[in-house]
Amino acid sequence: MGLGHERMSSVDALWFHMEEPDNLMMITSVLGFDGRMDFARLRELVRTRLVERYPRFRQRVVVSRLGTPSWVDAEDFDLDAHLVRLPVPSADEPGALEALVGQWMSTPLERSRPLWQLHVLEGAPGGDVLLSRVHHCLADGIALARVLLTLSDDGDDSAVAEAPASRPAVVGLEKWTRRALSAAGTARAVLRKGAELVAEPILAGDLMRQGALGALALGKLMAIPPDPRTPLHGPLGVHKRAAWSASLSLERVKALGRALDGTVNDVLLATLAGALRRYLESLDVAPEDLHALVPVNLRPLDVPVPRELGNRFGVVFLRLPVHIEEPRRRLRELSRRMLAVKRSPEAVVTFSALELLGLTPAPLERAVVDLFGSKATLVATNVPGPRRPVTLAGARLRELTFWVPQTGHLGLGVSLFSYAGQVTVGVASDAERVPEPGALVRAFHEEFEALSSLAA
Repeated sequence: MGLGHERMSSVDALWFHMEEPDNLMMITSVLGFDGRMDFARLRELVRTRLVERYPRFRQRVVVSRLGTPSWVDAEDFDLDAHLVRLPVPSADEPGALEALVGQWMSTPLERSRPLWQLHVLEGAPGGDVLLSRVHHCLADGIALARVLLTLSDDGDDSAVAEAPASRPAVVGLEKWTRRALSAAGTARAVLRKGAELVAEPILAGDLMRQGALGALALGKLMAIPPDPRTPLHGPLGVHKRAAWSASLSLERVKALGRALDGTVNDVLLATLAGALRRYLESLDVAPEDLHALVPVNLRPLDVPVPRELGNRFGVVFLRLPVHIEEPRRRLRELSRRMLAVKRSPEAVVTFSALELLGLTPAPLERAVVDLFGSKATLVATNVPGPRRPVTLAGARLRELTFWVPQTGHLGLGVSLFSYAGQVTVGVASDAERVPEPGALVRAFHEEFEALSSLAA
């Protein structure tokens, strides 16, 4: 049974109101399979594990005269309008699949229906591709990735990545962790999640605080100067582009981190900084440091995703050392900046800021988000997927990548998704800002090989 009529939370309403024709608030996922999926079996999995389990997948959004959005059961819900089969035109031509994904990334979801759609793209090289488009007001990226993976043939939570093992807290984390105890629950839970934050900055624990911390986060972010004006930053259009890489061995990334005294995240983000440098130099633009807006999960990974889904994440601004030419020096500097991010409660307090912002009029929401967007150049996400291969509707999942919306009128999004010992790099861009995102993907691989050669 559905939830009937329910007012949308302030954070979810924020993402609903922010959508514009040139900045769609969709989370887009691309799942590539070996061979063909059993469509009838897939339809049954979607019906039982998505539509019947999570009410948001059978609810639409209605907006009151005051502009307040609410969830309402869709009386005329039709699964066949949300799960569709499409051929990949000219599938044998290079870039045909990427072009089709870009077209759908540019197409808004139908607001008279529940805000999601799954496309089975048939005829792609190697096998079927499942393209998922879900509005950000339904769920954040981590929650959506976990929900999509429950469709796998292995069952519910067996396909969900385990939380990283706890590691000793770094100096400086304990101070703000203790201050959060009263708002975050028991000391045991907070310290466990604090240790996860040290292990991987994208896997912060559930350390939410309310009230005045929202204002503190706003003040801190307001002090960040705007990013340099480069071709990556500027007015957007309605046409989007997508590209993703061949899989990169996660073991190679780990070995490189061990050799150069950095974490997996350090290696990947330092490589991203180098790729941005290569791309800017190819445009005859002097490379300067650029901020990446990095979403940070605030939802515990050791409990099921709630039926109501929703958004529970904060953001941090990570300054990528693009100006440093020598790869090893760039990695060391990136590691230093990442350590500062791990010690900071910035992601926790920005969640409170987003909650407060979602209660303000839509024009003010948009103005503040755009102001934040001026302080960054790209959105960078790094999400862990299943450690072992999974199958869906009888077909083995070969690769997975996804992109969250480029909030704040940013024209570039980069995703790093690990799955079954491999890492996929995905680039989503506005056609006005980065006409050929594949160039950034190639630059990423070139930079990774250059760093590997130096380590060797």
